[in-house]
Amino acid sequence: MEAAAGGVDDMTKLSYLHEPGVLQNLATRYELNEIYTYTGNILIAVNPFQRLQHLYDSHMMQQYKGAPFGELSPHVFAVADVAYRAMIHEGRSNSILVSGESGAGKTETTKMLMQYLAYLGGRAATEGRTVEQQVLESNPVLEAFGNAKTVRNNNSSRFGKFVEIQFDKHGRISGAAVRTYLLERSRVCQISDPERNYHCFYLLCAAPQEELDKYKLENPRTYHYLNKSNCYDLVGVSDAREYLATRRAMDIVGISTQEQDAIFRVVAAILHIGNIEFAKGKEVDSSVLKDDKSKFHLETAAELLMCDPGAFTDALCKRVMVTPEEVIKRSLDPYSATISRDGFAKTIYSRLFDWLVDKINSSIGQDANSKCLIGVLDIYGFESFKSNSFEQFCINYTNEKLQQHFNQHVFKMEQEEYTKEQIDWSYIEFVDNQDVLDLIEKKPGGVIALLDEACMFPKSTHETFAQKLYQTFQKHKRFVKPKLSRTDFAIAHYAGEVMYQSAQFLDKNKDYVVAEHQELLSASRCSFIAGLFPPPPEETSKSSKFSSIGARFKQQLQALMDTLNSTEPHYIRCVKPNNVLKPAIFENVNVMQQLRCGVSASDLLSVFLLYCNLMEA
Repeated sequence: MEAAAGGVDDMTKLSYLHEPGVLQNLATRYELNEIYTYTGNILIAVNPFQRLQHLYDSHMMQQYKGAPFGELSPHVFAVADVAYRAMIHEGRSNSILVSGESGAGKTETTKMLMQYLAYLGGRAATEGRTVEQQVLESNPVLEAFGNAKTVRNNNSSRFGKFVEIQFDKHGRISGAAVRTYLLERSRVCQISDPERNYHCFYLLCAAPQEELDKYKLENPRTYHYLNKSNCYDLVGVSDAREYLATRRAMDIVGISTQEQDAIFRVVAAILHIGNIEFAKGKEVDSSVLKDDKSKFHLETAAELLMCDPGAFTDALCKRVMVTPEEVIKRSLDPYSATISRDGFAKTIYSRLFDWLVDKINSSIGQDANSKCLIGVLDIYGFESFKSNSFEQFCINYTNEKLQQHFNQHVFKMEQEEYTKEQIDWSYIEFVDNQDVLDLIEKKPGGVIALLDEACMFPKSTHETFAQKLYQTFQKHKRFVKPKLSRTDFAIAHYAGEVMYQSAQFLDKNKDYVVAEHQELLSASRCSFIAGLFPPPPEETSKSSKFSSIGARFKQQLQALMDTLNSTEPHYIRCVKPNNVLKPAIFENVNVMQQLRCGVSASDLLSVFLLYCNLMEA
């Protein structure tokens, strides 16, 4: 079957299913603004980098409602419709997995899916806010606090998200829950040019003047946490308008005016905290506030967080050591006080983000009687940068898990089905990545277990951690020890080799709040801020004191996989056509790389062969 002049809408119709054929077909369709293409029942979505409003209007929704899959042009609505119909007719939960690298359009695709599901399962707006309205408006709130401009994407989600939409027996939306994964805390204090910090900081700096006066804020260029990069504005985006839109969305998801005020007081306080600088004190290894400017920012932050300025200074500059004999107050040198300051800012921000997610969930409410749900997964794509730290390690671990899920579902299960049905077919090879997962998550002796072990020993450094990895995995075919570094290590992932810098792995893996910071904020006169820092539970044993981000993330990921495995999955693979984030440019090399990292031509070929086998049978 020859490809039509405008390409084919399903890759399995191509006469030659190889990389050049796949690329040619996607490029031809992209030129005609046909951004969606099927490969069997997998949807490939190529980011148009422009608004194609006609593709998503209510007329389009009506057309896809109940239409048999494949009858109309490929579309994100068709995938959502199939999931919804399957749920209604089979009484089984479904999930839609949206994957792709940063900038490929996952977040927008997720929004379209949620919009269509709200259209199918919505009810006439009666009094108050409907569940689906709240689900949709949770997007702009979470984007303001969890998304940022990166080198690859102007609106990059710096956290993973799984939205469970619950339905009653009539197929109407009756509840929802948002589960989030691994917010990138380090961004609060560290950004590199031309990236931005989280959107909410810039939105607040663009707020109406009376708000700025209330929070004693100025131009974003004056804040240390924002001015490490020269990028303050996003092309085509008005931060002032987005600020008002975020406040409106907060109203709809049930965040009260008082709570909104407290939220933005915390955001403003973090900006002021970043401008507190330290100088050497009179005593050895002690520090004091550097100048009047630092004193102003500390006092303002204390006022916004409603805590005592003196206690605030002590929490940043001193540590209390409790020994069996006495309690000693130890001073920190200016460098350690700066680390303490940044740790403080990251802790407050991540607690604030968790509060927002909990608030959204309690406002929307869950339906305890719901028998079925549709889960929509929008999670970070595979990442490989010049410098890769703990965040990239966790993100790529997630992608290994999802790749295995894809392999098992599309290949293993299909092939088991053929064997069961006694269909004559030839076995198709696919890359099984269980060995990479064992390397990362095995207990004992996987990378995460060894990292936790290193974090528990006071004398461990990233050097000793790296040496332990080299020693443990010297014969592992997926682990690479670089020739020119004593602390880097590489993992041969399914999507390619990634070199990790171990320097901050230990710090980023420790999930603890400095006791002085905890004490200061739980004593805040503002109940909202004190509520972010409830007293820690009484420790029952010594070992339970250590809590690691890696171990918690591994548990969350396993829970997510258990949920996905109990549902019927549907796949959407998003592709970024170029690195300049502009419409009408299709870079073959770039796209080919992504197809190899995600649904590769060999995967497509395997899917194609499975279909051919099925047809012949």
